[in-house]
Amino acid sequence: MIARENLRELLYKYYEKPFCAFFDRIGFTPNMVTLLGLLIILISTIFISVGYFWIGGIVVAVGGALDLIDGALARKKGLVSKFGALFDSVADRLQEALVLLGLLIHYSLNNCVSSNIIPFNLLEGFNFCAFAQIMTYTAFVGSVMVSYLRSRAEGLGIECKVGIMTRPERVAIISVGLVIAHWIPVVMIVVLMILTGLGFFTTIQRLMHSSKKL
Repeated sequence: MIARENLRELLYKYYEKPFCAFFDRIGFTPNMVTLLGLLIILISTIFISVGYFWIGGIVVAVGGALDLIDGALARKKGLVSKFGALFDSVADRLQEALVLLGLLIHYSLNNCVSSNIIPFNLLEGFNFCAFAQIMTYTAFVGSVMVSYLRSRAEGLGIECKVGIMTRPERVAIISVGLVIAHWIPVVMIVVLMILTGLGFFTTIQRLMHSSKKL
């Protein structure tokens, strides 16, 4: 917890603060920053779908990083609003869906061959492409459930930010995973399995936390 707080302070000092000043200087509103992040993630979807994972991973990291800016910019400019918070939440969900859509397209429509994912004779006959498609779907479900539990709990008046696999962790893991997977494709399947497992684990954590508060 202390390490996360220290990291948050460093991010604010060396990232949020200077970039907030930059976007403020060029006349961007918080919602414009949110929209920019969404458009950047849309570009990453294209790179991922055609197999340029390393570029996609970098673009995902850039787009995800902008998520830290819009809220800080809103506070700086005195433009905090309920619509801004709603738009930001919707954009966050769309961003994650777009990244995973890129993977699903890649594994489904890009002439995926299992031997390209596992270059050696492991589990011969196993369809790794189909498995990757399933893992992409389950990773998406896990992500949605984590976000939904928080939203639903907060709708009931319960603060629900607990859990091991929140959005920043998901963005970081999938960004790094994409870059590595460009050269070691099997890494992406491992990443999707981690996102799935920890996503559902976090869902259970939040469900248990909320049940104690009701």
